Amino acid sequence: MPTFAYEALNAAGKPQKGSIEATTTEEAIQRIKGQGFFPTSVREQKGKQGGGGGGATATAKKPKAKGGFSIGGVSAKNLTAFTRQLSTLQDAGLPLLRSLQILESQQKPGKMKNVLIGICEEVEGGSSLSEAMAKYPKAFNKLYTKMVAAGEVGGVLDIILQRLAEFMEKSERLKRKIKGAMVYPIVVISIAGIILSAIMYFIIPKFEEIFTDFGVALPALTMGLIRVSRWFAGTNPGQEIPGWLISIPFPFVAWICWKLLRKSRPGRAATDTSVFWLPIFGKLVRKTVIARFTRTLGTLVAAGVPILEAITITKETSGNYVFEKALGSVHDSIREGEGFSDPLRESKTCDALVVNMIDVGEETGELDAMLLKIADNYDEEVDVAVASLVSLLEPLMVVVLGGIVGTIVVAMFLPLVAMINSLQGGGI
Repeated sequence: MPTFAYEALNAAGKPQKGSIEATTTEEAIQRIKGQGFFPTSVREQKGKQGGGGGGATATAKKPKAKGGFSIGGVSAKNLTAFTRQLSTLQDAGLPLLRSLQILESQQKPGKMKNVLIGICEEVEGGSSLSEAMAKYPKAFNKLYTKMVAAGEVGGVLDIILQRLAEFMEKSERLKRKIKGAMVYPIVVISIAGIILSAIMYFIIPKFEEIFTDFGVALPALTMGLIRVSRWFAGTNPGQEIPGWLISIPFPFVAWICWKLLRKSRPGRAATDTSVFWLPIFGKLVRKTVIARFTRTLGTLVAAGVPILEAITITKETSGNYVFEKALGSVHDSIREGEGFSDPLRESKTCDALVVNMIDVGEETGELDAMLLKIADNYDEEVDVAVASLVSLLEPLMVVVLGGIVGTIVVAMFLPLVAMINSLQGGGI
């Protein structure tokens, strides 16, 4: 009978090594579990015979690895994977500290490993997991730590971590879809901008020289295009700064100004309100925020977080001033003993369907389930809206770019037609 060498953890979370006889790897795993161990590695020993199932010996604990220097924050992908793995280890019955040590040892040097080293030290020193995570707000936000705290109080940490992982996976999937939909138009617009810049800088001045040599009277459209070309190339009399030095960095400067504007509360209020009511794009933003806030609130309520605290956390993580204001009104309403749906209806931020479903959830005592259903429904609507937006942008970009190129062609050929007519007239 084959002999399998194994590494496992005992009930106290300490590593064990030993060997066991079994016909298959699956049978070996079952026998190891039957001894009260949690196997982490099982491999067949070639050329060795029975080693005795009870010969497990304790091994010394490995020294803690240093995380080293790191730049940047914890990525959402790494945090989601950590949450999912920690949930699995807790569900398997491993002690919390040992679970964290296992996950820390698996991490590559970087920010996540450094954070987990610190959390292991805090937990080993007697802190709860939520208290330890709260000391690393750049890795674990308030939503995360509050849900973990609720799981610790209720004794259902594994279930809460599983819900957290599912929540993060769905949120990241939604972000990826929106970002992916924007790649095509951004690439097309960038290439078109480069081509138009080359035409303005190199091609239009050549045509202007030809027209000047022939002394042709230029139409208004052609003169306007030539003026734009002169401004772009910086050849206007008295012009100190060429237009390309303004045009090329303009998108980046505008993006930085947008970010700085959103740093202040009035700026966030103005930008979020403006974007919220934009045609087409505003509708997509509204659905995205509704999906996010209902999923966040539903997950918190399902985890057992008190409703007022759950609304406060949702308000702080909604990412939109309009919804922050609406959820602030909901918070005040519930604190005064009133309902959830009335202030949300008065804010006019959500569709009637959303408000009615929340109203039904309040009446039936299943507010968390109803909120999560709304989130699932709006996730699907966002998918449809993104697909529709992309399908609308493609022909729209073709029309706009075709119009620009067509205008340039017409502006350049009108003087040529006049030149040909004048030459034919002179020849006759």
